[in-house]
Amino acid sequence: MFGLVDMNSFYASCEQAFSPRLRKRPVVVLSNNDGCIVARSPEAKALGFPMAAPIFEWKQLVEQHNVEVCSSNYALYGDMSARVVSILREAVPRLEIYSIDECFVDLTGIRDPLALASELRRRIERGTGIPCCVGVGPTKVLAKLANKVAKRGAGVVDLTDATDREVVLAQTVVTDVWGIGARWGDRLQKMGIADARALRDVPPACIRKSFGVVMERIQCELAGLTCLELEEVEPDRKQIFCTRSFGRAIESREEMREACAAFVVRAAEKLRGRGLCTGALYLFMHTSAFRAGPQHHGAASLPMPVPTSDTRTLLRVARLLADRVYRPGFRFAKAGVGLLDLTRADRGQADFFHAQSAKSVTTMAVVDRINERFGRGALRFGAQGASTVHRWRMRQTNKSPAYTTNWSDIIVAR
Repeated sequence: MFGLVDMNSFYASCEQAFSPRLRKRPVVVLSNNDGCIVARSPEAKALGFPMAAPIFEWKQLVEQHNVEVCSSNYALYGDMSARVVSILREAVPRLEIYSIDECFVDLTGIRDPLALASELRRRIERGTGIPCCVGVGPTKVLAKLANKVAKRGAGVVDLTDATDREVVLAQTVVTDVWGIGARWGDRLQKMGIADARALRDVPPACIRKSFGVVMERIQCELAGLTCLELEEVEPDRKQIFCTRSFGRAIESREEMREACAAFVVRAAEKLRGRGLCTGALYLFMHTSAFRAGPQHHGAASLPMPVPTSDTRTLLRVARLLADRVYRPGFRFAKAGVGLLDLTRADRGQADFFHAQSAKSVTTMAVVDRINERFGRGALRFGAQGASTVHRWRMRQTNKSPAYTTNWSDIIVAR
C-alpha cells in the first residue's frame, strides 16, 4: 500500500506561507533570470496564467489583477521541502523522496490508510503552512493517479477499493497516467486505447511487443500488481549538470572563464557530496535565439585520465574547453558544465600514472568543511575571479528573504 504526498503549488505556497499579504492573492513564481512562470497559486491559475509562459507576454494581466510576481528562492524551497520530509519521517516507517514537492510513503499494514493520509495532510499544513494532497493506492501508479483526483478538491483520495478504481480508470485519459508521455499517448490512442482502464485490459503480450517492459509494468500497476518498489536510497546519478542563463550577456573571454569556473566549483561540490567521481567533463555556451545578431552554439567534452572529484583538476579542464568553445564577437546568454561517467569514489578504475592522491581528497574535504561552516564561497578558487558579485549573475529582482536559512532574514514579530 502506497501513499503519494504532493504539495500544492509548492513554490507559490512557500511564498504565501511567510507573507500574510499574499494569502488569497494571485502569485506566480518565475524561473532563473525571471524568465518564465514555473509555479502559480490557485488564484493565478484561475486567472489563466499558464505554466512555462514568458512573463513579459502576460504583463498586462499582471498589472490588471495586481498579481504578485516572485523570483525563485531555491534556498527557501529546499529547506521547506526538508521540513515536510521531516514531518513524514516521524509518521511513517518508510518513504521515497520523489521530487522537491512529492514523496511516496509506505502505508503497508496501516489499519486505516485514509485516516492516516488525512492526518499527514493536517500535520504538514500545521507545521509548515504548505497545503498538500494525498493519494492512496495499492501501487505507486495508482497512488499517483489518486493524488491527481485528490487535487480536484477532495484533498485525500483512496483507490484501494476495486469499484472506486474502476470508475477513476475509465475517466482518466491515458496521457494522464504517470509514466506515459505525449508520444506514447499518441501511439496508444491510435491503437484505440484512450483511457487507463482500456490500457489495463489490453493483453500484456501486446503491450510488451509494442512498447516494451516499462509500459508493461505501468499496465500491471494499473491492475493493482506492484512492480515499482519504494526507493528509500536515491540511486547514484550518472551525470551532474550546473547551468545558468546570464542576467547580462557575456561578451569577453575572461568573464566566460569565470562563469564556467563557478559552475565547475558548484558541480564538484555536489559530486563530492554524493561520494562520486567524474570520468569526463562537458562544457557548452550559446547565444540567445530571441536576440537579434550573430548566433553561436558551441560545446565540447574531454575524458579524464582517471575519475576525479578534485575541483582544481576540473577547473584546468574547464578552462581548456572554454577557450576551445568560446568565439569572440558573440553575446553569450547561457553556459554550463556537465560531469559525466560518474562512479563511486572507491570503485573507479585506477591508473598507474594518474592516481588521485590521498592529499587531493583531504584538501577537497577541508575546502568543503570550511564552506559548509562559514557559508558557500568563504573559500574560493582563483579561477572564479576576485569579485564575489558578477555582472552576469541571474536576475532576481523580486526574490523573497531566506526566512529559514539566514539569521538576518528571520521574521520578527512585533
